[in-house]
Amino acid sequence: MPRDVLVSPGVLMATQEVATVLPDGRRVTRWTFGAPNGVTVEVLSLGARLQALNVPDRAGRRANVVLGSDSVEDLLGQASYFGATVGRYANRIAGGVLPIDGKTHRLATQLTGHTLHGGPDGFATRVWDGVPVRADRQVGVRFRLRSPAGDQGFPGTVTAEVTYLLDADGELSITYQAATDAPTVVNLTNHAYFNLAGEGRATVLDHLLRVEAGGYLPVDRDLIPLGPVEQVSGTPFDLRCARRIGSCISAEHRQLRAAGDGFDHNWVLDGSGFRRAAVLSHPESGRQVECLTTEPGLQVYTGNQFDGSLIGGSGRRYTAYAGIALETQHFPDSPNRPDYPSTVLRPGEKYRSRTVYRFSAQ
Repeated sequence: MPRDVLVSPGVLMATQEVATVLPDGRRVTRWTFGAPNGVTVEVLSLGARLQALNVPDRAGRRANVVLGSDSVEDLLGQASYFGATVGRYANRIAGGVLPIDGKTHRLATQLTGHTLHGGPDGFATRVWDGVPVRADRQVGVRFRLRSPAGDQGFPGTVTAEVTYLLDADGELSITYQAATDAPTVVNLTNHAYFNLAGEGRATVLDHLLRVEAGGYLPVDRDLIPLGPVEQVSGTPFDLRCARRIGSCISAEHRQLRAAGDGFDHNWVLDGSGFRRAAVLSHPESGRQVECLTTEPGLQVYTGNQFDGSLIGGSGRRYTAYAGIALETQHFPDSPNRPDYPSTVLRPGEKYRSRTVYRFSAQ
């Protein structure tokens, strides 16, 4: 059981529970905190990871709405991205080629030949240092990680922080900060997969999704952006009004086939500053999550490649479309695309990003 309990106005938090021990002896800590409306959050120090998120439906019945695994082997392997903070660079850098200030850095790559989510040993597989934090009507945990120069080929020593805060209304915010001692790139996000019916229950094909974006980035077969923004109008990517996910990805469109019969694309969000990016809802349960962010892009991935080999915390196998990732971030491969928003971070600058998930039951 948790050892410590901290109370903030209307919110209860439990801290410092050892969740598991890694094969090399390192301990993984779990923090659990909750709100009066029944929303509870579990985060792990392994990957600064959102491990579970319990949300009530319209009848008050609670269910975990994010995919995850209780297996250490899976959390270090095929489930390493589930709910994790991914970086240094979320999404893809083509060919592992990183140009900065006229110098080309060669990054570690996966089997595809590209760098995905910071490389094969990215932030998702690290054990972060965590401390409980409290703010006005909020309670949560702050994680910190030091990434040395040359880590996965990236230049500069980077110190990154990720803070999870839950308020008394059950609103979950994730705030990212980073600093560097040499020019580098930073692009962080959370890689949670949502299923508002409940983890391990059917698919997200019956969910409704709205994305506040008039454009998206078409990709090649390796999911590297082809270049210019394409307008969503007249395509299955037009989610400016809520649409059923299953009907969208079953349409005939070359980009759906390129991504493995579904979405795995970056939407170019409308507007700037902190604003709404997307709304995901499940009509049967009434659960809804509104996603707000400061980021310019939203990567939507519908779990097209899930093949049933991974067993989740519910004991059920994850097959195709078992969850949907809504990854707030900068654009894929932006270091090689001068026309995309820059992700370069320099000494003396501070990287900042914020994403909020608001839950309700309709």
